[in-house]
Amino acid sequence: MKNKKIAMLGGGFIGDFYIHALHGHRRPDRVEMVYSRSESSAKKVAERHGIPRWTTDMKEAVTHPEIDTVVVALPNFQHLEAVRMAAEAGKAILVTKPLGRNAAEAKEMLDLVEKHGVFHGYLEDLCYTPKTLKAVDSVKNGALGDILWVRARETHPGPHSDWFWNPELSGGGAIIDLGCHCIEIARNYIGKDVKPIEVMCWADTQVKPIEAEDHAIALVKYASGAIAQFEVSWCFRGGMDLRDEVMGVEGTIFLNHFLRTGFEMYTAVGEGDYVAEKAESATGWLFPVGDEVNSLGYDFMFTDMFDAMDEGKQPMETFYDGYVVNAIMDACYLSTKSKKWEPVELNDWRGSEEISRGRQLKEYDEKYYLIKEEMIPDGTVKLILKDKASGEIVQRISEK
Repeated sequence: MKNKKIAMLGGGFIGDFYIHALHGHRRPDRVEMVYSRSESSAKKVAERHGIPRWTTDMKEAVTHPEIDTVVVALPNFQHLEAVRMAAEAGKAILVTKPLGRNAAEAKEMLDLVEKHGVFHGYLEDLCYTPKTLKAVDSVKNGALGDILWVRARETHPGPHSDWFWNPELSGGGAIIDLGCHCIEIARNYIGKDVKPIEVMCWADTQVKPIEAEDHAIALVKYASGAIAQFEVSWCFRGGMDLRDEVMGVEGTIFLNHFLRTGFEMYTAVGEGDYVAEKAESATGWLFPVGDEVNSLGYDFMFTDMFDAMDEGKQPMETFYDGYVVNAIMDACYLSTKSKKWEPVELNDWRGSEEISRGRQLKEYDEKYYLIKEEMIPDGTVKLILKDKASGEIVQRISEK
């Protein structure tokens, strides 16, 4: 196993989080060079994390002979340039979300890494949170049965850099920034081999003085019949709200990743400026996060990426996943304009072509299907049944 020597492209908020994760927990893989468009940012990040080299020349960072892995933590509009440069240099490439500003851009990046045969990973951290990984395992083990519906929500007061707010640079607004998380979370529960078919999406600019949407809600229909719903907003006040719900025919999962997770503190005076990502106050009732890097999935994400490199296999999240997510978001943006269901255009679909797994009826006995069984207050059990022959719905009371 070879320790990775990493070039970090990006000296901003996300790049800093990534370096904390990469250098934390005594990990042997090290960031050896940091690139930023800003000399002061590059130098500051290098000094803060003990990184030996910094540069304002992206090509210098990517092509340096000691670098074997390039982590792209740059604004969306720079992803394609960085991936092209790193792929041509033969380096392993890990890219932050979203992969591209649209599906065409994402597909171009996918084609580049596959043409040059380089390792590629899609850094979708919220698919790697400890709660999500455990919940996905439960779903895969059949605890919920067939998945019917997934709801993912991410809302906060808005992103931390100016380029996010410019749709030409970012590719959109809250959908491209937050919807990418929610879509990929849902795909992990529903099954990545299940094809997304169509999308209905509402979006609007409700609060911020910007051209992009600051709030959106969407439904994504899958070939299995499952529905994924996402809610995203840059208008939410009170911090960052990350919640997921998963419903199957045999069970339900509720997840709360960030707010009100068991650590609540009141302070009249505060203890510093930073509490947690997107927190709006340092005094009053606060909801700190014990280990923010771990809670948001960064540790597990990079472990998966580097283990996959060492073992010569694909990581859990690849550029192909990023391409599918971008295609779904493209359909979202079309739907916001047409006010109709819009098809998800996937020119390169690598999953199942099965249209639907069909409705599975639960047998009660030779004559009836079981609709519902419920214990009522007097201790008896009420059964709601459907006659297989006539279709008549009846109820029966039985002693428990």
